[in-house]
Amino acid sequence: MASVQQNGQRYGITEPISLGGPTELDVVKTRELEKYLQDVGLYESKEEAVRREEVLGRLDQIVKTWIKTISRGKGLNDQLLHEANAEIFTFGSYRLGVHGPGADIDTLCVGPRHATREGDFFGELQRMLSEMPEVTELHPVPDAHVPLMGFKLNGVSIDLLYAQLPLWVIPKDLDISQDSILQNADEQTVRSLNGCRVTDQILRLVPNIENFRTTLRCMRFWAKRRGVYSNVSGFLGGINWALLVARICQLYPNALPNMLASRFFRVYTQWRWPNPVLLCSMDEGSLGLQVWDPRRNPKDRLHMMPIITPAYPCMNSSYNVSASTLRIMTGEFQRGKDICEAMEANKADWDTLFEPFAFFEAYKNYLQIDISAANVDDLRKWKGWVESRLRQLTLKIERHTYDMLQCHPHPHDFQDASRPLHCSYFMGLQRKQGVPAAEGEPFDIRRTVEEFKHTVNGYMLWIPGMEISVSHIKRRSLPSFVFPGGVRPSHASKGTWDSKRRAEHRVSSTASAATTTTATTTTNEASSESKAGSNSPGDEKKRKRGDDETLADQLRNSKHVAVPVPAENGEGGSPDPSVGSICSSPMKDSYTNGKSDPINTDPQENVVVFNKEDAPESHPIEKIATPQAPTSEETEELEGSFDFGNQVTATATIPPFEATTSNGSPFSNEALEELEVLPMRQPEVTHRASVQQRKPIIKLNFTSLGKTNGK
Repeated sequence: MASVQQNGQRYGITEPISLGGPTELDVVKTRELEKYLQDVGLYESKEEAVRREEVLGRLDQIVKTWIKTISRGKGLNDQLLHEANAEIFTFGSYRLGVHGPGADIDTLCVGPRHATREGDFFGELQRMLSEMPEVTELHPVPDAHVPLMGFKLNGVSIDLLYAQLPLWVIPKDLDISQDSILQNADEQTVRSLNGCRVTDQILRLVPNIENFRTTLRCMRFWAKRRGVYSNVSGFLGGINWALLVARICQLYPNALPNMLASRFFRVYTQWRWPNPVLLCSMDEGSLGLQVWDPRRNPKDRLHMMPIITPAYPCMNSSYNVSASTLRIMTGEFQRGKDICEAMEANKADWDTLFEPFAFFEAYKNYLQIDISAANVDDLRKWKGWVESRLRQLTLKIERHTYDMLQCHPHPHDFQDASRPLHCSYFMGLQRKQGVPAAEGEPFDIRRTVEEFKHTVNGYMLWIPGMEISVSHIKRRSLPSFVFPGGVRPSHASKGTWDSKRRAEHRVSSTASAATTTTATTTTNEASSESKAGSNSPGDEKKRKRGDDETLADQLRNSKHVAVPVPAENGEGGSPDPSVGSICSSPMKDSYTNGKSDPINTDPQENVVVFNKEDAPESHPIEKIATPQAPTSEETEELEGSFDFGNQVTATATIPPFEATTSNGSPFSNEALEELEVLPMRQPEVTHRASVQQRKPIIKLNFTSLGKTNGK
């Protein structure tokens, strides 16, 4: 295989980590991977591919007929009427070539200056589509962050965006990759064009498109299986994964997909977030559009996992990521790295890597968010709005508990077949690992939940019947409809990679506890000897620990262009030397986490309390609440140790209010506004005014479940 560097071209902002080509084993492993992806149904049939092309051809005919119709209706002269034209472009997974069977096609219609978005696109074109028998499930969303019309054309799902250019005539060979296309364009047009421009730029910036496509299919499938594929939930969406994979392709330009998948986990396990991922240098442009720049834009400094789009204006495509979702994805990267290393030693296979994440075995406590509406159409609208707001709940809980209470949102909704106009969302809850809780210290999220519900019920299109409720549930109380086939498993998963790691973790924790006990006893017995001299092994360890802390402080205080991210326990190690050159100076600022004073609670109010005294001595919450599932026997033993009180269901229907957005970023709007992760506030010492209208509320009191030595 010829080196991609032989013509002197370099991909990316740095030199590659390796120019090494594939070995014979890499060729064999890549064939196995491709066959695996085919066997699990990630590739569409030739017949479906042909049908998609026919549908796109039909859509092109429709928009050309539409533009002629509105041009004639507006009295354009014969020449402009003859030249009137609109063009269709594709983007997203279809344009990248990684779509699967049944996937929708992201399309963009580019029209001239006299074809308006409000009156013509969502007017005449919408009317034409509604009258066509081959068009079904037409759903216009004119108020979205990026306005679009969703529908099915001959059974193929289409998402159609519109860009109105300040041109009287749209040429048939229009090149939308040129920055000049954005000149004098309105903000919605710039956002609509961005998808196509970014997709095309990605394909230009990878050294081998076929290797990129296979690797991206692999990583998209892995992300979906592990529950980290969802932009709206605070994880990563299709464009984010494409950018991450493209960067790996740049760093290993001659590698095959087998090696690229392995290097993906190796690199991003050691990546020092919030250093940004860039495919090319950022161009500030000459049109005055705002680009991602934490040096100038304070809001950009708050982004946790910047993944920057390569087309002007460069934006952070992953602004929804929170501290909790970043922690979850970092853990998944580490798991992928470990499995790929095991695969190299023939101790694991592709099935191991793609094992589904057992979300409903991973936590002991969950929040259940239930929504309902009066009819199917209202429920569809209500779901779209609630899903766009759910990440607010995650961010608010993190912010109000100073990142001590961590949330893991499930990326999908669940529906009970017996309740067709209802659906449910779930979030796993756990205390931040490694942080002991003071006696009686509560996590009070009552006001947080009320604020969230108030925000959700501020939906501009709210109508009676749209309701939302939030409740706390234990793992053993999860509804059966969340499990495959509606059947609750009789025991936790066994024989999987995750279950083996859990067993090893329990053994390690037990051994660590025994070692700690022995060390404590020895230290107490030899306390007088410790005071006698300064050259003991213990002092040497202290000096070494001090040196490590000094080094950590130097790294923390180093100059950087990054954002402050709350440090997670056990994360943020020094990067591999091979990775150090591909991102900017490391940074790991930590907030000083204050302790929130609980809001006074009436005895009659429902309270969820974790009792320290009743907990098993060997299972502190930072151990048993990790995203790992104990055996079924341990599950019943541990859950029986809690005093949860009464289960809370907080239901409220609040009349809509006029919601305004002060966010000036290019992402701000009603449906998909960017949520700022505000700096941590100090706890308020004054009593808050009571809520004017009292409602059922939730209070979660998480206290340490373990007893330390000597207490």
